[in-house]
Amino acid sequence: MKIILFSRPQLASSAEELRQLFEALRLFGFDYALNAEFAAAVHDTAGIPVPEDKIYAGTVGAQPAGTIMVCYGGDGTLLEGVHRLGDQSLPVMGINAGHLGFLTSAPNSGLHEIFERIASRQLTVEARTLLEVAGDFPTPAEPLRALNEFTVQRHGAGMISVETYVDAQMVATYHGDGVVVSTPTGSTAYSLSAGGPVVAPTCSCFVITPLAPHNLTMRPVVVPDTSVINLRIHARHADTFVTLDEIARPVVTGASFTVRRAEKPIFLAVPHNISFYDTLRNKMMWGIDIRS
Repeated sequence: MKIILFSRPQLASSAEELRQLFEALRLFGFDYALNAEFAAAVHDTAGIPVPEDKIYAGTVGAQPAGTIMVCYGGDGTLLEGVHRLGDQSLPVMGINAGHLGFLTSAPNSGLHEIFERIASRQLTVEARTLLEVAGDFPTPAEPLRALNEFTVQRHGAGMISVETYVDAQMVATYHGDGVVVSTPTGSTAYSLSAGGPVVAPTCSCFVITPLAPHNLTMRPVVVPDTSVINLRIHARHADTFVTLDEIARPVVTGASFTVRRAEKPIFLAVPHNISFYDTLRNKMMWGIDIRS
């Protein structure tokens, strides 16, 4: 069985944590590969040399059956790892070495147990919807994908307006800081911080959430994920950019974008003993009695 490791070089891992990671790979007999940036960090921090044939650059490329990607870091690391997959439909698992970690739900403190579960295939694999976005990007591009959200957002002090249509029917013109279109997976990310609802990841929907709307009656809207969403941007006194997950691109006023469900989902792997509701309760600290 092969593990594709992905991590960011700026991850503040200790030498001991990295040694535990590679010891778990050795103990359970995994073949492995890791991204070039992480390989350099592993060598510099823990003194572990990584053979050239175990290092990949850019996207992952074709892999043998049964391969799984393991992203070591926070949710941002997993999002970047998903983009490194390209067209490969590999299950993706996150080990949380970051902070909040809704996507990277497996704890860093139990590396031996995590890799034991991978080796014995004690994992639940969940299909997660991806967004596909086409439109007026600054350079011509094929439709781009996002796991969490597509965001239109102002840059600077001026307000922007975003005309929003669902299946060619106008929903609203959002005057304010912008708008977020999120998947159920992304409902616990930027959309949540802007007042959007928490959505179970198996729901078949998108959430349209305005950012700091000028009209205080504006509220998030949940639409079927079979919908086609069109966004048209108007900005007189502000620069505007769009983001797909954590990748930002500047755009000009008058730009328009079409958002729909991607044909292929990605597959998120989690240990059998961790559910979305466990993660939600623990990360949001809903079990804490604040009265005492």
